Amino acid sequence: MADKKLRIAIQGYGNIGRYALQAVQAAPDLELVGVVRRTTSLRGELPVELRSVAVVDQMEQLGKVDVALLCTPSRSVPQLAQEILALGINTVDSFDIHGDPLLEHRANLRSVAQSQGRVAVVAAGWDPGTDSMVRALMELMTPQGLTFTNFGPGMSMGHSVAVKALPGVEDALSLTIPKGSGLHRRLVYVQLAPGVELAEVEQSIKADPYFIRDETHVYQVESVHNLQDVGHGVLLERRGVSGQTANQSLRWEMRINNPALTAQIMVSAARASVKQQPGAYTLLEIPLVDYFSGDSDELIRRLV
Repeated sequence: MADKKLRIAIQGYGNIGRYALQAVQAAPDLELVGVVRRTTSLRGELPVELRSVAVVDQMEQLGKVDVALLCTPSRSVPQLAQEILALGINTVDSFDIHGDPLLEHRANLRSVAQSQGRVAVVAAGWDPGTDSMVRALMELMTPQGLTFTNFGPGMSMGHSVAVKALPGVEDALSLTIPKGSGLHRRLVYVQLAPGVELAEVEQSIKADPYFIRDETHVYQVESVHNLQDVGHGVLLERRGVSGQTANQSLRWEMRINNPALTAQIMVSAARASVKQQPGAYTLLEIPLVDYFSGDSDELIRRLV
């Protein structure tokens, strides 16, 4: 793989898929094979950026693919990833449901990937994903202590997609507002179909695993479109102990375009996937140097 470009396919063309296209095209060691989406419009009806790209509705129609970027909602990823691994293609997803669902997803893909001699990189976004790596680094430096992850303010793609999937919801936007110390408030704006009662939708939202642990407020609006903003951010804080020295204070903060950063991380993970033994991995389990193109000695010379 070192002397040729990796052949990349993008599955799904929503917010993340659009930025994944840009990230693949900007990478000197990657080649875009094509985009898989549910509808393959006539060439003149496609978005301008796709008119010179192979657009199909089945991954098998693209021929040789090394890695597929799964730019689809998290709840569709587990089954889709298994199907694509079974085709002999590495997968990278940005599955964003923490805890046991993530561990189960990784375990299920591990068995499929190993049987096919392929690799799945799971939860390759920024949280879980690169924030997970930063939390681990903070704990490495201060083994005893507390870490707080404060999201936002900004749009949560996973939460918004979860609400859009509810019956009677035509469109939705979920904003995350940090309250401090790892606590959050969710502000959910919904555009409802005629005749749908807000109270029923609100009850479903608050019972969903994406929202059940947070203070959640639901508002009905005539149009969600004018509220859209893909900006987001995070502040990670840890106060801990190094050896026997207390009061070590660590902070990591970023303000980002949410889907653009997620797509870039997935592209880096695609590159890393072909350097691993068959199986399923989170970002935390992959050597950092494997995410980069080029000579590793030069990378070490520049960064170490």
